[in-house]
Amino acid sequence: MTVTVLAILETDFIPQKNLARVMNDRLERAARDLEHVHLESLQGRGFSTDDLIVYLSYNSKHKVRFRVVNDVTADIEFFVNELCARLGYIHWKTSLIKSIDRLR
Repeated sequence: MTVTVLAILETDFIPQKNLARVMNDRLERAARDLEHVHLESLQGRGFSTDDLIVYLSYNSKHKVRFRVVNDVTADIEFFVNELCARLGYIHWKTSLIKSIDRLR
């Protein structure tokens, strides 16, 4: 399994460029750690050849939020959800995904 964690950087910090740099560096570091340390056990043998793509971003209160953006098995998604919850990240809920699911 190939694991990719992408940091969706914030651009709303324009008046506070130092804050933007610190927040974006923190988010990139969290994405790198999640991919190379915490989810390392999913890479390689023993799992399907599918990809796992996770987005990290901030919510409006500057908490780190996460979202699995591709179709993976339920056990992999559960593992990622539990791991991110233990790291203090909140689940990123979007209305777009919900509206797509309703059309199916």
